[in-house]
Amino acid sequence: MFKNFFESLGRKVLEGFEFVGGLANLVAQAFYWMFVPPFKKGRIFEQAKKAGIDSLLIVSALALFIGIIMALQTAYQMQRLGSEMYIASIVALSIVRELGPVITALVVAGRVGAAIAAEIGSMQVTEQIDALQVFAANPVKYLVVPRLLVLSLMLPLLTLYADILGILGGYLICVYKLGISGTMYMQITFDSLLYKDLFTGLLKTVFFGMLIAIVSCYEGFNVKGGAEGVGRATTRAVVGSFILIITADCFFTALFYFVFP
Repeated sequence: MFKNFFESLGRKVLEGFEFVGGLANLVAQAFYWMFVPPFKKGRIFEQAKKAGIDSLLIVSALALFIGIIMALQTAYQMQRLGSEMYIASIVALSIVRELGPVITALVVAGRVGAAIAAEIGSMQVTEQIDALQVFAANPVKYLVVPRLLVLSLMLPLLTLYADILGILGGYLICVYKLGISGTMYMQITFDSLLYKDLFTGLLKTVFFGMLIAIVSCYEGFNVKGGAEGVGRATTRAVVGSFILIITADCFFTALFYFVFP
């Protein structure tokens, strides 16, 4: 019994080291090929549409409803204390610091990351990646670099958009349900927010985007077992991205607000 347990534990530990090493190797190759010509702008614009523009609808809906829910939940408590004025600051800080960046990253990981892993995994299964190498096209430069650049750039923009809609959701509840002046709501919102809050929230998403791209591409490159393997790789890409995003968010929050307050 104990033998089987320790064997299983050992395999999991080795798989963990292999995963981390594979990600580090892929990151190093991606950053190397990022600065090696030729540069394919068309690939970048194509991925920008898939990762950014095509994600606007779902990000819009989630961000708006999260702002509404935050305002409703906060109002439920604040009305008991007669402190409705603090709702605006609580909603703004929660969304800009944490909810906007994290929820947007998770949505993109679930939508775009899964698509990346499935697409590259299908190419691996059908030997299209081997064909790229035959034609002297480096798979990392052709497949990984455009996605890494696009997610690192588009995720902060999507997060900024989500922050605005989340604050708008709080505005709708406070102004039209609680009777708070719209001018006062916006004034309290801007007074409570600092440049640091916005900067740190957006900076995190740059790294979140890198994590999504690297994990999804890595899982796609390592698909084994045909169509079933593609499904497993897609699941691992999404779950791995979720775990790394939450872990990185915990690290950045401690870094920005406790180590360097």
